[in-house]
Amino acid sequence: MIIDILTLFPNMFENFLNESIIKRAISNNFVKINIHNIRDYSEYNNKQVDDTPYGGGSGMVLMCDPIFKAVEALKKDDTKVIMMTPQGYKYNQTKAYELSKLKHIIIICGHYEGFDERILSIVDLELSIGDYVLTGGEIPSMVVTDSVVRLIDGVINKDSHLNDSFNDKLLDYPTYTKPRVYKGMEVPEVLLSGHHANITKWRNEERIKKTKEKRPDLMEG
Repeated sequence: MIIDILTLFPNMFENFLNESIIKRAISNNFVKINIHNIRDYSEYNNKQVDDTPYGGGSGMVLMCDPIFKAVEALKKDDTKVIMMTPQGYKYNQTKAYELSKLKHIIIICGHYEGFDERILSIVDLELSIGDYVLTGGEIPSMVVTDSVVRLIDGVINKDSHLNDSFNDKLLDYPTYTKPRVYKGMEVPEVLLSGHHANITKWRNEERIKKTKEKRPDLMEG
């Protein structure tokens, strides 16, 4: 998979690309992640990429031309172009699985007061990571990238994400490690039994119990 991210702040991604699972996925050639500075596609000498909004109002608006030029330079026949914006489809695990099957993604990080509406004419999918507003789309683009990359075949053991929270509309089951007793809190006896069928049954029951308690909305409908 190739992920191209268009941003005004490429330095924000330095640590993100050089730590943990993302770094290993890149090193093992499961994914190629390219960070592109939108200013590189500006025709202005001062690399301007934003301007004041028509009709008045506060803030600066991301202009069409540099975004169009960047997408046109990077897009292939099998590319999906994504715009990170608060007005987009609310991101979830199902969408992460869908995106993990693609060969090429371009993610546009919105910024400032907004973006010229005409940019949406070259966007296939608008995504939001929640009903709140951030200063830009950089952190949301990292969220999407991280959630997608870990689902690419070979990046992590498949069993590690089969029981992830939100799979089958259920949260993950509780997990424990040593010591067996900590400040009076004990590891459930069933996990120490070595009886795999009972452990599986307990974990399934706990997933349902936890979901009912913490996120009953997931089970509705």
